[in-house]
Amino acid sequence: MNMEVPEGHPRAESLRIREKLIRGFEMGVVAKAGLIAHGRGEAFDYIIGEETIEPAMNAIRAAVALMLTAEHPVISVNGNTAALVPKEIVELAKLVNAKIEVNIFYHSPERVNAIRRLLEDAGAEEILGIDDQYKTTIPEISSMRRYVDVRGIYKADVVLVPLEDGDRTEALVKLGKKVIAIDLNPLSRTAQWATITIVDNIVRCVPLMCDIARELRGRDRQELGRIVEKFDNRENLKLVIRHILERLSELSKKGIYLPEVSEVFKEMRE
Repeated sequence: MNMEVPEGHPRAESLRIREKLIRGFEMGVVAKAGLIAHGRGEAFDYIIGEETIEPAMNAIRAAVALMLTAEHPVISVNGNTAALVPKEIVELAKLVNAKIEVNIFYHSPERVNAIRRLLEDAGAEEILGIDDQYKTTIPEISSMRRYVDVRGIYKADVVLVPLEDGDRTEALVKLGKKVIAIDLNPLSRTAQWATITIVDNIVRCVPLMCDIARELRGRDRQELGRIVEKFDNRENLKLVIRHILERLSELSKKGIYLPEVSEVFKEMRE
């Protein structure tokens, strides 16, 4: 049974996101492991400060510019992505002229169809990765994620992989593709292997990507190319880690993070 989130709850937004995932699990869209993966990501979001930091905005801008200059951009969608931001993914695909392809680790026809229905309800008109006649494989991957659509990821020059696993990111890069990752963990294999890593919560990131796409889509290719060329993923990840270290250092000086808890302890001491 789904829980109604009280508006005044201090963690209301976080609870609403969790409820979306629970509903996605009940619909057969989200895998059990997807619930665990979300919790791991949320822990990093706490550390970052639950906001889109400047290095993430720089990565978002470079990522959108890269997708706008791509010949065959593709957005890879798994269960968590479909459950959390289906409308935003469909909107982004339209803005950057990208294909949408379902690609999941815990694969079953029932789960693929559940994700397809959710994306169609969100307005998707064409969804790849659901028809066996177009299925082929990516080398160096042993999981079910090795199966891709010849019209989509297999053909793509740029692939957006929200909430990705490191094996496939590495394999795609080795195949010569440029990979854009959305990953709250800057230390993950996905983050380290990707061409552009956006260290941000997907529920904040994808709407921002849509905003930036609306801003940049009229720019000429040379200007967009300069945005991409200026971006250095390794240096940007260093800035993210530096932000985390500085934030943790600041919090350690304060001792207690929540202001209301600090007031309680202050009253107790007095």
